[in-house]
Amino acid sequence: MSADPLTVFHARGLGKTYRAGDVAVVALRDVDLDIVAGEFMVLLGPSGSGKSTLLNILGGLEVASTGSLTYLDHDLVAANDDQLTRYRRDHVGFVFQFYNLIPSLTAYENVALVTDIAANPMPIDDALERVALSARRDHFPSQLSGGEQQRVAIARAIVKRPEVLLCDEPTGALDYATGKLVLDVIARINRELGTTVLVITHNAAIAGMADRVAYLADGRLQKIERNARRMASTELSW
Repeated sequence: MSADPLTVFHARGLGKTYRAGDVAVVALRDVDLDIVAGEFMVLLGPSGSGKSTLLNILGGLEVASTGSLTYLDHDLVAANDDQLTRYRRDHVGFVFQFYNLIPSLTAYENVALVTDIAANPMPIDDALERVALSARRDHFPSQLSGGEQQRVAIARAIVKRPEVLLCDEPTGALDYATGKLVLDVIARINRELGTTVLVITHNAAIAGMADRVAYLADGRLQKIERNARRMASTELSW
């Protein structure tokens, strides 16, 4: 009998309130959530539902206003700026909707930037091979399609061997076919490297790829559902 999977994120009563003068905007309310190692989870909800806020808190980019959150033995609510920086550097890779590549650097050089701060990076060419871009390693972003640029961004995120990959609308700027290709790359990273993956999206079709789907609305976690089977990106349609 196999051991229970390791819980990596443990959140209870998690909330986030933004303040501008006397105005308070509650972006996240009373979220209870556990995420296990190696899981592929989709956070699904419309714009303004709180999913980006939740992802940013899980990634150490923001700190919750209320509640508790741990990543293994890291307290992400009590952590100071230096501790959050180390947490992001050592454990988390980020993929955003817009690729944030440096235009004057090649694909290889964009990925190489991250290896300077990583404790145990994979070879840069290995990261590019995992996203099927070995042949484009010496091309600049302006010479790459949107999907290729996003795959460079994924290679940059995984080259430091993060335990967690957080993806914020990774297909939002891509066409249908290219988006499915990028999702396939993310699924393979999860499967082959055992990386815990969270993808936030407003596209309900993408939920079929996940082990579990967390539905958010109005800053609250409405429900979590487990898929009977994970679909391949080629099976998705929207």
